[in-house]
Amino acid sequence: MATHHIEASDKVLHGSFSPEHKPVLTIENGDSVTLNTIGLEWGLKNKDGSSVTFRSRTKEKKPGHPLIGPIYINGAKPGMMLAVRINKIVPGWYGWNVGGGSDAWQNEQAEISREEKTVLNWELNTEDMTGTTTIGTREFQVPLSPFMGVMATAPAEKGLHSTIPPRYCGGNIDCKELVEGSTIYLPVATEGALFSTGDGHAAQGDGEISGTAIECPMDEVSLTFTLFENQSINGPRADTPAGWLTFGFDEDLNKAAGIALKEMIDLMQERFQISREEAIALGSTVVDLHITQVVNQVKGVHAVLPHDVLEVETSKQAVK
Repeated sequence: MATHHIEASDKVLHGSFSPEHKPVLTIENGDSVTLNTIGLEWGLKNKDGSSVTFRSRTKEKKPGHPLIGPIYINGAKPGMMLAVRINKIVPGWYGWNVGGGSDAWQNEQAEISREEKTVLNWELNTEDMTGTTTIGTREFQVPLSPFMGVMATAPAEKGLHSTIPPRYCGGNIDCKELVEGSTIYLPVATEGALFSTGDGHAAQGDGEISGTAIECPMDEVSLTFTLFENQSINGPRADTPAGWLTFGFDEDLNKAAGIALKEMIDLMQERFQISREEAIALGSTVVDLHITQVVNQVKGVHAVLPHDVLEVETSKQAVK
């Protein structure tokens, strides 16, 4: 199995999803890719105060998230499932996030939609995995738990598609559980799968309540790609340190929760060979529904089935 490397540049960055985007790299099933990503502002800052600005190779009028890719996986066909193992994630030295400054949903709820935008600048320490920011004379520190906000295969539908809302093939999921050691499973909707990633987050709470996590470039992201030819899924799933995850996305939070619930019942049926009624009854004892994010045009919910909480034993027949 080969390992490939992609260096962030104008030649490999794009700001939309499309099955018509030409791949920047072709790999084989089982190969790994290491890459770095840039900041959400389409730039990189250096500690000396200088900066570099990047452009989208696909020349959108208003590019969305700066994404690396797409990566073409040989043998990937519509109807298959692609597993993307997250081997390593190393944040850059800085990050930022904002509050207020727009009439976005979360600002209206917090009654700050008419207030000036506040920007918090964070210094990231990857040795002790902390982020530090200063507000006035006070210093605040949070633990880092880095993940990629956007991981996706290309949708089947032609044309350019926004990177903002997550959809059936992944995208801007913004799930804080997708940390190093996780595997995300994505539907393959177009030949080659055309995988892309970007939108590095150094730390985020469930909900992403200001509309931004600690947005940061990533110095290193290592991914391994595995195809499953005879297994198909309707939407993203993930195996994470927190447990198995299923996702739901919709403008209506209730509908998003319902989709995540249905997908979790499907997963439990597959894993334990039980009925849907038995699955939801078992799930009610251990499955959590988390609000992934409420700020990406559609709201997200992820259902979590922790590992090893359901003890599976084979019943013994009495010997006569």
